[in-house]
Amino acid sequence: MTDVESMAAQLDELIGQYEDFILPPRAEGVDGSNQARLLVSRLESAIDRLAPPNSSYVKQLDLHRDEKRTKYKIHDVYSIALGLREDLTAGWAKSVVEMVHADTHSDYLEMAETLLRSGYKDAAAVIVGTALEVHIRALCVKHGIETEFGDGAPKKATVMNADLKKTDVYATLQEKQVTAWMDLRNQAAHGNYEKYDTGEVRGLANGVRDFMLKYPA
Repeated sequence: MTDVESMAAQLDELIGQYEDFILPPRAEGVDGSNQARLLVSRLESAIDRLAPPNSSYVKQLDLHRDEKRTKYKIHDVYSIALGLREDLTAGWAKSVVEMVHADTHSDYLEMAETLLRSGYKDAAAVIVGTALEVHIRALCVKHGIETEFGDGAPKKATVMNADLKKTDVYATLQEKQVTAWMDLRNQAAHGNYEKYDTGEVRGLANGVRDFMLKYPA
Protein backbone atom coordinates (compact mmCIF):
# COMPACT_ATOMS: atom_id res chain seq x y z
CA MET A 1 0.00 0.00 0.00
CA THR A 2 1.37 3.44 -0.93
CA ASP A 3 1.67 6.35 1.52
CA VAL A 4 -1.35 8.03 -0.07
CA GLU A 5 -3.48 4.88 0.09
CA SER A 6 -2.51 4.34 3.72
CA MET A 7 -3.44 7.92 4.64
CA ALA A 8 -6.82 7.65 2.90
CA ALA A 9 -7.50 4.25 4.49
CA GLN A 10 -6.96 5.66 7.98
CA LEU A 11 -9.54 8.37 7.35
CA ASP A 12 -11.92 5.95 5.63
CA GLU A 13 -12.02 3.70 8.67
CA LEU A 14 -12.80 6.51 11.09
CA ILE A 15 -15.27 8.25 8.77
CA GLY A 16 -17.07 4.94 8.25
CA GLN A 17 -17.33 4.33 11.99
CA TYR A 18 -18.67 7.83 12.50
CA GLU A 19 -21.24 7.54 9.72
CA ASP A 20 -22.49 4.20 11.02
CA PHE A 21 -22.99 5.79 14.41
CA ILE A 22 -24.18 9.31 13.72
CA LEU A 23 -26.01 9.57 10.39
CA PRO A 24 -29.84 9.34 10.23
CA PRO A 25 -31.76 7.86 11.78
CA ARG A 26 -30.11 9.09 14.96
CA ALA A 27 -31.35 9.53 18.46
CA GLU A 28 -31.74 12.90 20.20
CA GLY A 29 -28.61 13.82 22.13
CA VAL A 30 -26.34 11.39 20.30
CA ASP A 31 -24.04 14.30 19.32
CA GLY A 32 -22.94 14.66 22.91
CA SER A 33 -22.55 10.99 23.75
CA ASN A 34 -19.24 9.59 24.95
CA GLN A 35 -18.98 7.31 21.91
CA ALA A 36 -19.42 10.24 19.53
CA ARG A 37 -16.81 12.26 21.41
CA LEU A 38 -14.36 9.36 21.19
CA LEU A 39 -14.84 9.02 17.43
CA VAL A 40 -14.37 12.74 16.89
CA SER A 41 -11.26 12.74 19.07
CA ARG A 42 -9.80 10.04 16.84
CA LEU A 43 -10.79 12.03 13.72
CA GLU A 44 -9.08 15.10 15.14
CA SER A 45 -5.92 13.10 15.78
CA ALA A 46 -5.99 11.75 12.23
CA ILE A 47 -6.37 15.26 10.76
CA ASP A 48 -3.48 16.51 12.90
CA ARG A 49 -1.33 13.60 11.77
CA LEU A 50 -2.17 13.55 8.05
CA ALA A 51 -2.67 17.21 7.10
CA PRO A 52 0.45 19.37 6.59
CA PRO A 53 1.18 22.17 9.08
CA ASN A 54 -0.66 25.43 8.39
CA SER A 55 -3.01 23.79 5.86
CA SER A 56 -6.64 24.90 5.74
CA TYR A 57 -7.63 21.65 7.43
CA VAL A 58 -5.42 22.27 10.44
CA LYS A 59 -6.62 25.87 10.65
CA GLN A 60 -10.27 24.79 10.53
CA LEU A 61 -9.64 22.22 13.23
CA ASP A 62 -7.85 24.76 15.43
CA LEU A 63 -10.75 27.17 15.00
CA HIS A 64 -13.17 24.44 16.04
CA ARG A 65 -11.11 23.75 19.14
CA ASP A 66 -10.66 27.41 20.08
CA GLU A 67 -14.35 28.24 19.97
CA LYS A 68 -15.71 27.49 23.43
CA ARG A 69 -19.06 26.29 22.20
CA THR A 70 -21.72 25.22 24.65
CA LYS A 71 -22.70 22.39 22.31
CA TYR A 72 -19.99 20.12 20.95
CA LYS A 73 -20.71 20.22 17.18
CA ILE A 74 -19.04 17.02 16.10
CA HIS A 75 -20.28 17.31 12.53
CA ASP A 76 -17.71 20.11 12.02
CA VAL A 77 -14.82 17.71 12.55
CA TYR A 78 -16.50 15.09 10.39
CA SER A 79 -16.78 17.63 7.55
CA ILE A 80 -13.10 18.58 7.86
CA ALA A 81 -12.11 14.90 7.72
CA LEU A 82 -14.31 14.34 4.66
CA GLY A 83 -12.70 17.26 2.84
CA LEU A 84 -9.20 16.04 3.68
CA ARG A 85 -10.06 12.55 2.51
CA GLU A 86 -11.41 13.87 -0.82
CA ASP A 87 -8.23 15.83 -1.45
CA LEU A 88 -6.13 12.77 -0.62
CA THR A 89 -7.87 10.64 -3.23
CA ALA A 90 -7.86 13.49 -5.76
CA GLY A 91 -4.08 13.60 -5.72
CA TRP A 92 -3.48 16.49 -3.31
CA ALA A 93 -1.79 14.10 -0.89
CA LYS A 94 1.00 13.64 -3.39
CA SER A 95 2.26 17.06 -2.36
CA VAL A 96 1.77 16.19 1.31
CA VAL A 97 3.98 13.14 1.03
CA GLU A 98 6.59 15.16 -0.85
CA MET A 99 6.51 17.80 1.88
CA VAL A 100 7.12 15.20 4.57
CA HIS A 101 10.01 13.71 2.61
CA ALA A 102 11.44 17.16 1.90
CA ASP A 103 11.39 18.05 5.60
CA THR A 104 13.14 14.80 6.49
CA HIS A 105 15.81 15.25 3.82
CA SER A 106 16.31 18.88 4.79
CA ASP A 107 17.08 17.74 8.34
CA TYR A 108 19.70 15.29 7.04
CA LEU A 109 21.34 17.88 4.81
CA GLU A 110 21.32 20.53 7.51
CA MET A 111 23.04 18.08 9.84
CA ALA A 112 25.64 17.36 7.18
CA GLU A 113 26.25 21.08 6.67
CA THR A 114 26.85 21.52 10.39
CA LEU A 115 29.34 18.65 10.37
CA LEU A 116 31.13 20.12 7.36
CA ARG A 117 31.48 23.50 9.06
CA SER A 118 32.96 21.70 12.06
CA GLY A 119 35.49 19.83 9.91
CA TYR A 120 33.83 16.38 9.97
CA LYS A 121 33.76 15.69 6.25
CA ASP A 122 33.57 11.90 6.61
CA ALA A 123 30.47 11.84 8.80
CA ALA A 124 28.88 14.47 6.56
CA ALA A 125 29.50 12.30 3.48
CA VAL A 126 27.81 9.31 5.11
CA ILE A 127 24.78 11.35 6.17
CA VAL A 128 24.29 12.94 2.75
CA GLY A 129 24.66 9.52 1.13
CA THR A 130 22.05 8.10 3.48
CA ALA A 131 19.64 10.90 2.59
CA LEU A 132 20.27 10.18 -1.10
CA GLU A 133 19.55 6.47 -0.68
CA VAL A 134 16.33 7.18 1.22
CA HIS A 135 15.27 9.58 -1.53
CA ILE A 136 16.04 7.07 -4.29
CA ARG A 137 13.86 4.51 -2.54
CA ALA A 138 11.06 7.07 -2.12
CA LEU A 139 11.29 7.94 -5.82
CA CYS A 140 10.83 4.28 -6.69
CA VAL A 141 7.73 4.07 -4.50
CA LYS A 142 6.34 7.25 -6.07
CA HIS A 143 6.78 5.87 -9.59
CA GLY A 144 5.55 2.34 -8.84
CA ILE A 145 8.99 0.71 -9.03
CA GLU A 146 9.58 -2.31 -6.80
CA THR A 147 12.07 -1.69 -4.00
CA GLU A 148 12.43 -5.41 -3.24
CA PHE A 149 13.30 -8.47 -5.26
CA GLY A 150 10.86 -11.34 -5.71
CA ASP A 151 12.26 -13.13 -2.64
CA GLY A 152 11.64 -10.07 -0.45
CA ALA A 153 15.28 -8.97 -0.29
CA PRO A 154 15.64 -5.16 -0.48
CA LYS A 155 17.22 -3.73 -3.60
CA LYS A 156 20.46 -1.80 -3.26
CA ALA A 157 20.44 1.88 -4.12
CA THR A 158 22.49 1.20 -7.27
CA VAL A 159 19.84 -1.18 -8.56
CA MET A 160 17.01 1.25 -7.81
CA ASN A 161 18.98 4.03 -9.50
CA ALA A 162 19.22 1.90 -12.64
CA ASP A 163 15.50 1.10 -12.43
CA LEU A 164 14.66 4.80 -12.25
CA LYS A 165 16.67 5.41 -15.39
CA LYS A 166 15.06 2.45 -17.19
CA THR A 167 11.59 3.82 -16.47
CA ASP A 168 12.60 7.28 -17.72
CA VAL A 169 12.27 9.04 -14.37
CA TYR A 170 15.59 10.59 -15.30
CA ALA A 171 18.17 10.18 -18.06
CA THR A 172 21.53 8.36 -18.26
CA LEU A 173 23.56 11.42 -17.28
CA GLN A 174 21.62 11.78 -14.02
CA GLU A 175 21.95 8.06 -13.34
CA LYS A 176 25.73 8.31 -13.70
CA GLN A 177 25.85 11.32 -11.38
CA VAL A 178 23.85 9.47 -8.72
CA THR A 179 26.22 6.50 -9.09
CA ALA A 180 29.20 8.80 -8.51
CA TRP A 181 27.57 10.26 -5.41
CA MET A 182 26.91 6.78 -4.07
CA ASP A 183 30.53 5.81 -4.68
CA LEU A 184 31.74 8.77 -2.60
CA ARG A 185 29.38 7.80 0.18
CA ASN A 186 30.63 4.19 0.08
CA GLN A 187 34.23 5.39 0.30
CA ALA A 188 33.34 7.26 3.48
CA ALA A 189 31.36 4.37 4.92
CA HIS A 190 34.29 1.99 4.38
CA GLY A 191 36.88 4.30 5.90
CA ASN A 192 38.64 5.29 2.67
CA TYR A 193 38.84 8.89 3.82
CA GLU A 194 41.87 9.76 1.67
CA LYS A 195 39.87 9.09 -1.51
CA TYR A 196 38.00 12.42 -1.32
CA ASP A 197 38.29 15.87 0.23
CA THR A 198 36.03 18.43 1.93
CA GLY A 199 35.30 20.22 -1.35
CA GLU A 200 34.00 17.01 -2.90
CA VAL A 201 31.74 16.37 0.08
CA ARG A 202 30.36 19.89 -0.17
CA GLY A 203 29.76 19.28 -3.87
CA LEU A 204 27.99 16.05 -2.92
CA ALA A 205 25.72 17.86 -0.47
CA ASN A 206 24.86 20.63 -2.93
CA GLY A 207 24.30 18.18 -5.76
CA VAL A 208 22.03 15.93 -3.72
CA ARG A 209 20.01 18.92 -2.52
CA ASP A 210 19.45 20.08 -6.11
CA PHE A 211 18.61 16.53 -7.19
CA MET A 212 15.93 16.25 -4.51
CA LEU A 213 14.38 19.55 -5.59
CA LYS A 214 14.39 18.54 -9.26
CA TYR A 215 12.98 15.04 -8.58
CA PRO A 216 10.73 15.36 -5.50
CA ALA A 217 9.47 12.20 -3.88
